[in-house]
Amino acid sequence: MDFLPAFLMADLLGKPAWLWLAFAGIVITLLAFDLGVLHKDDDHEIGVRESLLLSAGYISVALLFGAGVWWLLGAQSGIEYLTGFMIEKSLSMDNVFVIALIFGFFAIPRQYQHRVLFWGILGVIVLRAIMIGLGATLVREFSWILYVFGAFLVVTGIKMWWMADHQPDIANNPLLRFLRRHLRVTDGLRGKAFVVTEPDPATGRPVRWATPLLLALIIIEFVDLVFAVDSVPAIFAITTDPFIVYTSNIFAILGLRALYFALAAMIHRFTYLKYALALVLVFIGSKIFLVGFIGKIPAPISLGVTFGLIAGGVLVSLWKTRGQTEPQAQPQPQN
Repeated sequence: MDFLPAFLMADLLGKPAWLWLAFAGIVITLLAFDLGVLHKDDDHEIGVRESLLLSAGYISVALLFGAGVWWLLGAQSGIEYLTGFMIEKSLSMDNVFVIALIFGFFAIPRQYQHRVLFWGILGVIVLRAIMIGLGATLVREFSWILYVFGAFLVVTGIKMWWMADHQPDIANNPLLRFLRRHLRVTDGLRGKAFVVTEPDPATGRPVRWATPLLLALIIIEFVDLVFAVDSVPAIFAITTDPFIVYTSNIFAILGLRALYFALAAMIHRFTYLKYALALVLVFIGSKIFLVGFIGKIPAPISLGVTFGLIAGGVLVSLWKTRGQTEPQAQPQPQN
């Protein structure tokens, strides 16, 4: 690739700058196509069929990118990318359960949910970049930090197993209480607006108000940050290459947000998936400590075990919940 200018070949976190620019270009194109073409009408309600088709498109792009990683960087990097993609995709499915609860709590209609998820993904891209950059720096400077990540994943997996039936209490979320104390919040939605200008009841002067749609967006961003504390160390346990970690993370999240509307319609069918995710975390965390005894576990084995656990969780869930109908969510007060 001698024809590329020097600045495109410059090293950026261990990879040439043109690879990062190519990834950024793909992500920007996907987001622009999503917002500017597929969902130009913000009020469009996404159905299950459209959600599945959109998700299939995102997954296809992610797999094509993985094929490019395999071709350009080698089989090891390709397998690590696919493993990271699968782990992030699987762990993020737990995020879907919480997002559905948040939308139900704020009584956000389906036609506005895509708007919240789309703008939320922009925050995710930035926050994951910061967290992965920090994680890569720590691993580079302090190699023992990987053992801390491993122990954290094992403990988190055990905790997830024991709390699999626990549902988060949205109403008592500390961030939500803080926002309600420090923001003017409207008593209901104002269409698709995140912020509106309305008279202050005390003075009659026009002031800025946040809507429940904005609160839902902020809480979803916070939840993703919390989930990233699990998923980012999990992928660092597979590979310490920042390029592989970040690209697999972002492609998995992009596709999952597209799949949300299909998954949300059948969340009640995945009751036992959390147990499988807990086992995945314990397995990945344990790998780090097993290196000194049996050597590094090959990436194909890690990929196979991860896929087997998740597939098993899905199949057991579908079998155990066969014939069940979706419970009706009860909207909660927004203020």
